[in-house]
Amino acid sequence: MSDTDRIVKQILLKAPRERVWRAVSDAKQFGAWFGMAFDAPFAPGAKITGKIVPTQVDAEAAKSQEPYAGMAFDFIIDRIEPMDVFSFRWHPYAVDPDTDYSQEPMTLIVFELKDEAGGTRLTITESGFDAIPLARRAEAFAANEGGWEAQTMLIAKYLERTA
Repeated sequence: MSDTDRIVKQILLKAPRERVWRAVSDAKQFGAWFGMAFDAPFAPGAKITGKIVPTQVDAEAAKSQEPYAGMAFDFIIDRIEPMDVFSFRWHPYAVDPDTDYSQEPMTLIVFELKDEAGGTRLTITESGFDAIPLARRAEAFAANEGGWEAQTMLIAKYLERTA
């Protein structure tokens, strides 16, 4: 994969692996820190919808999400390998209400957990940007690069508050 095709973020979370696993694999917990309300639980192969609701763990991040409140995103849950890997597909940066993204390829987001001294290493990888239409590829990549940076901070705050 090229440097333009994927985003990789890592963070050492000061929480046990089981706790981090629940935060990424349970739809309600994921939504609390990520800033989404889902219409169904996560299950392999499930097609679900998430609507943006400002995150509950950081006022500044919530303020940046507010303009998109209520916007719906389609998710296809890919893999759930307990305590190790959770992944899903979505249309990246699909925020223009006048655009139909349904015919575009989806990117794949993978959350991988590893035990490490001091906590749990979480690696988040989003790949597939090279297949996104050229007219919006760079903007989607840039938006999600910053978005995943913010999300690593939000999951850390969530785990600190709910320990």
